[in-house]
Amino acid sequence: PILQESANLVSQWIEEMSEGRMKITVYAGGELIPALEGFEAVSQGVAEMGHGASYYWAGKAAATQFFSSVPFGMNAQQMMAWIYSGGGLELWEELYAPFNLVPMPVGNTGFQMGGWFNKEINTAEDIQGLKMRIPGLGGKVISKAGGSAILSPLGEIYTNLERGVIDATEWIGPYHDHLMGFYKAADYYYYPGWHEPATVTELMINKSAFDGLPTYLQNIIRTAAARSTHWVLSEFDAKNNEYLQKLVNEENVKLRRFPDSVLTTLRGYSTEVIEELIETDAPSKKVYESFAAFRKKVGGWTDLGEKIYYSGALG
Repeated sequence: PILQESANLVSQWIEEMSEGRMKITVYAGGELIPALEGFEAVSQGVAEMGHGASYYWAGKAAATQFFSSVPFGMNAQQMMAWIYSGGGLELWEELYAPFNLVPMPVGNTGFQMGGWFNKEINTAEDIQGLKMRIPGLGGKVISKAGGSAILSPLGEIYTNLERGVIDATEWIGPYHDHLMGFYKAADYYYYPGWHEPATVTELMINKSAFDGLPTYLQNIIRTAAARSTHWVLSEFDAKNNEYLQKLVNEENVKLRRFPDSVLTTLRGYSTEVIEELIETDAPSKKVYESFAAFRKKVGGWTDLGEKIYYSGALG
């Protein structure tokens, strides 16, 4: 739901706007290619388009991770402002061009939950030895805290959690987590999602194929992707609290807030992870400097408005 629907809607909208001149066949994960191999497949032209999240491609280029979500980073509104209006998209395109890819946003999950755990996290020491399914920079933070970050496709998460292959997992938020049935395999549901405060999903297109299209079809694709970005975030916001209440009131899920001391420790490790990355990877340094400068600039406006509004004005 939502993510697969997004791909279907983008296909539908492109066909409608192009008056049938462009038709896209959508394959679910694992149907056309194995899970987590979309980057390579689209780069080589096995598929002309792919739908995913850029932190899965850290093995191809470490800087890809900054275009999905950054631990303790910007929220959804700020993240999209950086990408669309703060130079993020241009850096993203520059990073992907050598791989024969054109990237663009196609969704944003908004703030996520902290994940499902089969043990309580009362101190940072409780993370030591923890096996957790978590991708991206957040996974590196868990590893630095003494845990093990494990990357597995969606179809394996529930079974791995149920059988004890992993002790914890994050996915997205209450809507998907309810549908996945994670409450049947884990005891505690933690918040906030420090690791993914706003996760951008991507549409990546084979650059050779995209460059060969007339301008109006390129613009139709970009327009459909932008429309999907708004739709995805709206759907998550509309459904997450409804399903959070189902989890709590119908499934008796135990909500737990990460203690401030744990969040402080994880924030420190997050800073270390990013500093180590940008010291050794020039593209990551370039992208993160843009990300950090924009966050600092936009943060002043957020502090003056939304931060005060949410902390007190709502009552």
